[in-house]
Amino acid sequence: MTDFILNAQARTDLGKGASRRLRHSANIPAVVYGGDKEAQSLTIVAKEIAKLFENEAAFSHVIELNVDGAKQNVVVKAMQRHPAKGFIMHADFVRVVAGQKLTAKVPVHFVGEEAPVKKGGEISHVVSEIEVSCEAKDLPEFIEVDLANAEVGTIIHLSDLKAPKGVEFVALAHGDDKAVANVHAPRVAADAAEGAAE
Repeated sequence: MTDFILNAQARTDLGKGASRRLRHSANIPAVVYGGDKEAQSLTIVAKEIAKLFENEAAFSHVIELNVDGAKQNVVVKAMQRHPAKGFIMHADFVRVVAGQKLTAKVPVHFVGEEAPVKKGGEISHVVSEIEVSCEAKDLPEFIEVDLANAEVGTIIHLSDLKAPKGVEFVALAHGDDKAVANVHAPRVAADAAEGAAE
């Protein structure tokens, strides 16, 4: 049983015009796929999905998707938001199959930021989420990045993070050890130092 429940209706009216009509009627188009079933187009009440995703944890938890009374467990695969207004325009869900790995994007939580700031550093967050691969039961709510021991000039990469048990970072698995955060000298101080050196 999951704490996150979302109701939807099957949708047969497809295409861009249909999607536009849906949004005008305070609904959004969505799709669910995966497992051994066909992909299914859905209609979801915009207010309901917006309320569910006010809780950041919903992005990295199994959601019980109730389609016309038929329940299935899913996770969010992708979400399209309006570029200016930020409201949800479309959602993709993937079915959860026991024992089968899934990929999902999990939020990043940065902790210990006051330590490098006290040493005169500024912190840049390079990513806000990390794509992981794991079974649904191992899906973490978030990935913690501890910056307490970071010095000025430090770049934190994916390989510096400890993945939770049963969880793999997708980018790392493909050989991409991307930066997650960096601690740098404040821009003003750097400019002043350059000016003094001239």
